[in-house]
Amino acid sequence: MRAQIVVALVVAVTLVAVPLYLMRSPEGQPAAARDAGVESAPKPLVSSRPVETPDAGKPPERLKLAAAQRVRCGATPKGSQEGGLCDQLVPIEQMFEKAIRDSPSCTPRVKQGGTLNYVLTVDFVKRALHVFPGASGDFRGPQARRAATCIKRALPKPDWDAIRHQYRHYTIAILTTYLPEGAASNPNAAPNFE
Repeated sequence: MRAQIVVALVVAVTLVAVPLYLMRSPEGQPAAARDAGVESAPKPLVSSRPVETPDAGKPPERLKLAAAQRVRCGATPKGSQEGGLCDQLVPIEQMFEKAIRDSPSCTPRVKQGGTLNYVLTVDFVKRALHVFPGASGDFRGPQARRAATCIKRALPKPDWDAIRHQYRHYTIAILTTYLPEGAASNPNAAPNFE
């Protein structure tokens, strides 16, 4: 008797589960399209992520940017608050990142890779921006100063009245890693700091 009950339960579950399984919507095909009888194209066997092909007219990117770091902020240029307590200046940070990324002519001219810490000071009193090379980074001296001056020229004039801010002065840094010239085609290659 018990065997018959177990077999009956298995048959009942099978009769319910199989139609539900067959009626489910395949991934990537909306239920409305399935119900309307529209057949979708078969799914590829490989990853569906788009493959990035290098643009023939654009040189490969030789740099990687770290996230913008708020170093300090305050009522004076020296700042009294450490970076973690500073409010975020999203338009300025995005503008700073874009100026670094979109200025390949500012790239230090070296065969080996290295890092350059670009530091941006924001003065809401004088409505002024200043860029200089920070202490942490592999590139120093005239080459680093030339690159920082070049980035400063690439910065557009911000809309000072539209930027919400809590303090008068901010210091923001972005550590930029420049890949060796040969590693530009392979973004996963580690920089060689010899």
